[in-house]
Amino acid sequence: MRTGAEPADTTPGGGVAMVSPLPDPPAAGVPSLRAGGPDAPSAILQTLILQTWLSPAFPVGAFAYSHGLEWAVEDGTVRDLASLVAWLDGVVRHGAGRSDMILLAHAWRAVEAGDEEGLVRVAELAAASQPTRERRLESLAQGEAFLKAVRQTWPGEAVERVVATLADAGLQAALPVAVGTISAAHGLALPATIASALIAFVANLSSAAVRLVPLGQTDGQRAVAALMPVVVTVAAEVETATLDDIGGASLRADIASARHETQYTRLFRS
Repeated sequence: MRTGAEPADTTPGGGVAMVSPLPDPPAAGVPSLRAGGPDAPSAILQTLILQTWLSPAFPVGAFAYSHGLEWAVEDGTVRDLASLVAWLDGVVRHGAGRSDMILLAHAWRAVEAGDEEGLVRVAELAAASQPTRERRLESLAQGEAFLKAVRQTWPGEAVERVVATLADAGLQAALPVAVGTISAAHGLALPATIASALIAFVANLSSAAVRLVPLGQTDGQRAVAALMPVVVTVAAEVETATLDDIGGASLRADIASARHETQYTRLFRS
């Protein structure tokens, strides 16, 4: 029996010949190179890789998390397009959007420099800085799923060194740490990685709002479009930020996450 994923050769008479097996994945995946090296992936290839890793199809379970947005819809704070854009703007400028991208940048630089101790410090800070139990679950579960998926589909020696460093320290990788380290391990540029990760975060929360408010698909895309300038601005700021710059003022989003833990009816894990 042939599954839909298996290609088949047909004979001239229309019959089905022997099934052609799917090719094995590349043994080394995308070259694991330092960013800017002579054989580093081209700009187009880097874009395609980031789009793949940060798409809803990549198996990290992002669809299951709302980052506290579900409670904000329940209590009426987010009820339409305008209130959604305001909520997302605050989270990106003053909340996890900004802080996570600072962590991503420092994880990237630690791997790029071969600084294992620096990577461990960033990973520890990323795990410790989650404000609620559900937000910790959201970041760590997705980070571990990201590493697992990359190891199976985009393997490489540099990837294994990153995983071993974190495992030897007894640490789980928060999502921004996972994305930053693997991006550096595969020679992807830091600015593109930050911007791609940040807009993916916005798109995931917008998708959650489409299901929760509910909003139409068009309004969901309008929200993402409205946040594009904010994403560009924040991405540029965090690229040179220090770990001391991590902090936030999106208190309502943090409270929403805490209250979501006891929300009676829930679709999302956070």
